[in-house]
Amino acid sequence: MNVIAPFLRPFYVMLKPAGSGCNLRCRYCYYAGKGALHAGAGPAAMDDGLLEDFIRQYIEAQPGPDVLFTWHGGEPLLRPLAFYRRAVELQRRYARGRHIDNCLQTNGTLLTDEWCRFLSGEGFLVGISIDGPRSMHDPMRQGTFDSVMRGLELLCRHGVEWNAMATVNSLNAPHPVEFYRFFRSIGCRYLQFTPVVERRRGDASSPLMAGSEEGGTLTPESVSPEAWGEFACGVFDEWVRRDVGEVFVQLFDDTLACWAGEPPGVCSLAAECGQAPALEANGDLYCCDHFVFPAFRLGNIRRQGLAQMAYGERQAAFGRAKRTALTPQCRECRWLFACHGECPRNRFVRDSHGAPGHNYLCRGYARYFGHVAPYMDFMKAELDAGRAPANVMAHLCELRR
Repeated sequence: MNVIAPFLRPFYVMLKPAGSGCNLRCRYCYYAGKGALHAGAGPAAMDDGLLEDFIRQYIEAQPGPDVLFTWHGGEPLLRPLAFYRRAVELQRRYARGRHIDNCLQTNGTLLTDEWCRFLSGEGFLVGISIDGPRSMHDPMRQGTFDSVMRGLELLCRHGVEWNAMATVNSLNAPHPVEFYRFFRSIGCRYLQFTPVVERRRGDASSPLMAGSEEGGTLTPESVSPEAWGEFACGVFDEWVRRDVGEVFVQLFDDTLACWAGEPPGVCSLAAECGQAPALEANGDLYCCDHFVFPAFRLGNIRRQGLAQMAYGERQAAFGRAKRTALTPQCRECRWLFACHGECPRNRFVRDSHGAPGHNYLCRGYARYFGHVAPYMDFMKAELDAGRAPANVMAHLCELRR
């Protein structure tokens, strides 16, 4: 039982065991420069003492019987396999009857048979970062398509459960059908894609800007609101006609959850956020993976304690601000129940009333929600009647006759 309070919601730490270290330098990476925040403030990679401290605190802080560890980066496989063997040992030591799951996000280029045997044996879920076919992936991710596909083949050979994580950027956004069909062709059943939206104050060497701070210049890799909306609609049209219940696309699953009045799985569409802080390799905890900036540093788990920070007022206020800082245009929008103003990191433009803090991608999301509404209405009705949402595919076939 949680020693802070027994009825708290669980939180999920985005753990950075190698900090911002990575063997790649992808063109749109939002994390590559984060190491400068911790220069002289501790090791660039998590040491064994901090690893044990985190695992003990994280398990003790969770209010329920299930605990999920999320290993992220940078590139988490820069830490040796022995580090993760030690992590699993520590999880078992401190579990005290709780069920432990692990997921790990990787660019896939460092996977080997030895890594995959470990990941399979310990039941890790692995997220693979890949942006589509070679023509979409290689220009953005240092020509690594062949290496990533070799890593994916190793995961499949060893029976490791995997999903795909893709960015939607200025290169692949105009090609939603080709993008989606590629993932279907490689046997992907779980697909998540997220829009690239990043800004700088100056040239390409200047740091990225945070959250709702206005101004700056969008990076060349960023997707426009219109392109994001058309992309989401294009992928949806491919999916809804043949793959409902077979391929699980996070955006579509979470949209249906919102339609059904259930909390979405992704924080960007939730009414409030703040349940996914990020832990750097030196023990510093930040409000969110996308807000690793000095103003959003909560403290260090060696001193303040993980539970006190994750459930503290500063983190709670960060989460509430997503709802309380909605612009007038958001509050009067018909899609508020499904969007909730999307992620605060994209709220840096003014709304139709001139109010600051509006979401840059608003027009794209409005296009998407308007397009999928009839299908979501049908699938929600099927759910309400105790039937499968996948019946929408047969319904569409009937309409075409």
